[in-house]
Amino acid sequence: MKLMFASDIHGSSYFAELMLKKYREEGAERLILLGDLLYHGPRNDLPHGYAPKEVIELLNSAKNEILCVRGNCDTEVDQMVLSFPILADYALIYLDNKAVYITHGHKYNPESLPPLKDGDILMNGHTHISDDKIIKTCFGSVRYLNPGSVSIPKNGTGHSYLIYENGDFTLKNII
Repeated sequence: MKLMFASDIHGSSYFAELMLKKYREEGAERLILLGDLLYHGPRNDLPHGYAPKEVIELLNSAKNEILCVRGNCDTEVDQMVLSFPILADYALIYLDNKAVYITHGHKYNPESLPPLKDGDILMNGHTHISDDKIIKTCFGSVRYLNPGSVSIPKNGTGHSYLIYENGDFTLKNII
């Protein structure tokens, strides 16, 4: 199984289009979005190509291939225009006998862990900074993954996404 994980589009039709192009080129079976799809938020500058209505069209064209969790900038109004569910706070999937807890990151993150077991994976966006590290806990350790931001990367990281294939996660840049 090949999966693509991306986060924080923030209404950029330019980067949403590039993301979907990469998704198709990668040949992934599902696109898993970690929230903040349409609105840029009060702390962010407008991303290049800010056009939320175009992002709606682009994402709706792939509605049957998207699994999405809610970001702190996503609202019930956004759900009214998007043709796939976006309001779940988290999703739990299993890859290689490991639980992968997928969330946006404004509630659960490395400083505020959700219920996890030794060896599980926490994946979130929100920070706009790609990351891959092991977090030591009182019950063992968990792997933390963050695909960064598709449209507004921070701290010198690239416009990025993650690919899962053959048991490995690989960070890649859109441009």
